[in-house]
Amino acid sequence: MITRPRALMARWTTAVPVAAIVLLVLTWGRDLPGAVVALATLVLAAAVLAAVHHAEVVAHRVGEPFGSLVLAVAVTIIEVALIVTLMADGGDKSSTLARDTVFAAVMITCNGVVGLSLLAASLRHRTAVFNPEGTGAALATVATLATLSLVLPTFTTSRPGPEFSTLQLTFAALSSLVLYGLFIATLTVRHRDYFLPVTRQGRAITAEDHADAPSSRTALISLGLLGLALIGVVGLAKGVSPTIEEGVDAAGLHHAVVGVIIALLVLLPETIAALRSARRDRVQTSLNLALGSSMASIGLTIPAVALASVWLPGPLVLGLGPVHMVLLALTVVVASLTVVPGRATPLQGGVHLVLFAAYLELAINP
Repeated sequence: MITRPRALMARWTTAVPVAAIVLLVLTWGRDLPGAVVALATLVLAAAVLAAVHHAEVVAHRVGEPFGSLVLAVAVTIIEVALIVTLMADGGDKSSTLARDTVFAAVMITCNGVVGLSLLAASLRHRTAVFNPEGTGAALATVATLATLSLVLPTFTTSRPGPEFSTLQLTFAALSSLVLYGLFIATLTVRHRDYFLPVTRQGRAITAEDHADAPSSRTALISLGLLGLALIGVVGLAKGVSPTIEEGVDAAGLHHAVVGVIIALLVLLPETIAALRSARRDRVQTSLNLALGSSMASIGLTIPAVALASVWLPGPLVLGLGPVHMVLLALTVVVASLTVVPGRATPLQGGVHLVLFAAYLELAINP
């Protein structure tokens, strides 16, 4: 009786990523009718669940904090490829695409994912416990990357508008790579224990004892299927985006809502994985996923678009407007106060979710 559900799980989580890739190949670059859009949406949702499953298999094999890093980096690399592809298509709105996508990722991860994780863990276990040293270091890196890449362009004077000059953009790209590389070294080598889940007494949990780790062969297969699932998620999200754009325009909403919807779809695997970890009282893993994804989104996207801007047409607008800068500053302050104690109640989770709701409301009604 136990073997059959496991066999069914293995079958559908293997079949769905392949089906997503097949559907992506058949629909890429084509105008899709409503029935195909509905099918793509269903396959996309199934691919998200399959990606979460395979990410958890890989994470269980390699252990924390490497497991959360795998999903964060994999999603971000594919997200960067999607951004560059959309920017290459040109259009009047492509100049702000990188900025809008990166800022949406920061707000979704630092407020939406963090808030949901803290709320889920604290409601289930009274308080959410995590390591303030590792989480604080990650938050400081995110704040620095966001300020250097998204805030400073608004105030520089070398070029008119919220744009970097070539030298400034090069510096921002190199700084992003250096900071992200330093964080990876801290996460995986020198201070790995700062990013491990902790017990109620504050001791690091170095191993999971609820199940045996999968074999290397199983983990490698899951890693390959994870890549296929994520490519399917991002590619199908791009495929259904014209329909989303038409719906947004028909509803009279601001065009930035499209970027928010796409970012929500792309980050859905990490959100589900973070919630599952939070319910298991592994809040540090949830925070690693959230802040690691935010950091990877900035640290990999900015260098990629800086390089792509050499041949892409049109300007590259990175500077945020006043409203978004206020939201970013408030997010950094609130997140800092959340991190310092090393534990959180439902109040802190609710505060982050309210900030996320404010971001969504202002995206719909700027």
